[in-house]
Amino acid sequence: MTDPAGRVAAIFDEHLATAQRTRDGLLSVVEELGADVCAALGRGGKLVTFGNGGSAADAQHFAAELTGHFVLDRGPLPAVALTVDTSALTAIGNDYSYADVFARQATALCGPDDLVVAISTSGKAESVIRGARAAADRGARVWALTGGTGGGLKDATHRALIVPSSETARIQEMHITVIHAVCALIDDWVAARDG
Repeated sequence: MTDPAGRVAAIFDEHLATAQRTRDGLLSVVEELGADVCAALGRGGKLVTFGNGGSAADAQHFAAELTGHFVLDRGPLPAVALTVDTSALTAIGNDYSYADVFARQATALCGPDDLVVAISTSGKAESVIRGARAAADRGARVWALTGGTGGGLKDATHRALIVPSSETARIQEMHITVIHAVCALIDDWVAARDG
C-alpha cells in the first residue's frame, strides 16, 4: 500500500458523497418509512426484518433498537429479526432450500397489521425476495432497503428505499443511517403518544 492516508480519505469522501445523494433524494422516503413503522405499531402490529450477511446484522440491529431502546427511555416495542433463529434457518435450509428460509418464517409470523423491512444491498438475494413476497401474501406492508437498481426486491415489495450507489459498503452505511433516522422518528412518535 503506497498511500494509506489517501485510500482512507477516498473512502470517507465516497461515504460523504453517498450520504449527500441519499439525503437529497430520499429524505421524504425515509420519513414515509418511519410513518409506516409507527402506523404498524399503533395498530398493534410488529416490525419484522430480515436480510443476509451484513444486511442480517442491520435487520437484527433494527429489531433490537425497538425491543431495547434507541435514545428515549421507553418500553419495548414489538419487533423481530427472522435472522436470529438459527434452528429455523438451518432446518428450513436443510429440509427445503436456503432460498426459503425467510419465506417460511414470514408465512408463519407475518400478518396484515405488520410492517416488514426486507434488506438486500443488491436487491438480488433470492431468500430476501421470496421472504418479501411471502410477507406481502400474508397481508403485511413490505418495504425494501436496497441499493443500485433495486434488483428483483423492489418489485416484490410495496415500497423501496434504494440507496443511490452500487458499492456494498456505501449502501450498508446508508442503511444503518436510515435505520437510525427511523428509530429517532419512532422515539418521537412514542413520546407524543405517551404525552
